[in-house]
Amino acid sequence: MDPDTVRDTWTNRAGEYSPAYYAYYGPDETSTLIRDILSEYLHRDAAVLELGCGSGRHLAHLADCGFENLSGVDVNAEAFDVMREHYPLVATNGTFHCSPIEDIITDFDDGQFDAVYTVETLQHLHPDVEWVFEEVARITDTILVTAEIEGPIYESSPSGADVNYVDNDTPLYYRDWSRIFTSLGLVEVDTVRGDRDTIRTFRASS
Repeated sequence: MDPDTVRDTWTNRAGEYSPAYYAYYGPDETSTLIRDILSEYLHRDAAVLELGCGSGRHLAHLADCGFENLSGVDVNAEAFDVMREHYPLVATNGTFHCSPIEDIITDFDDGQFDAVYTVETLQHLHPDVEWVFEEVARITDTILVTAEIEGPIYESSPSGADVNYVDNDTPLYYRDWSRIFTSLGLVEVDTVRGDRDTIRTFRASS
């Protein structure tokens, strides 16, 4: 599957795993964990970016807890329509970009965001755009949080493979995020292993 096909699966996503699907369920335990991590390291006026923000359920949880300077990137235009319906204050007060991550991330300045986080997003990036990971490290000033699936979580998942397919059409690439981001100069300071995701917290070394 080529990068354009991978992007298209999320650009046009409907039904399960669509923006409306996640808005229906709202903030979850991962939202709370991200809030707690950012609260430990940053003030409420910190600049925060979510890559793959969807309809904004995690950002809405941060906003409810007093975070004021929120931004997001998502490839699916419907995500922002759903955000305006379900989380209107976030949609109005935040800064958002409807774009593939690889098309927008080079526009951000070095260390532009005090915190960058992703929730089951980087795992879907095609291997041809893995250069994005270096850009993620570059734009992070203080804290990076990755909440990603790092290996098979269901008995039906193929063991030993480095990719699985969601609904037989959406690739999920298993990656060692600790190795990737420490090799790019970040320092891993915490790891929480959940039922699905491994949540890793990295600090910028400078």
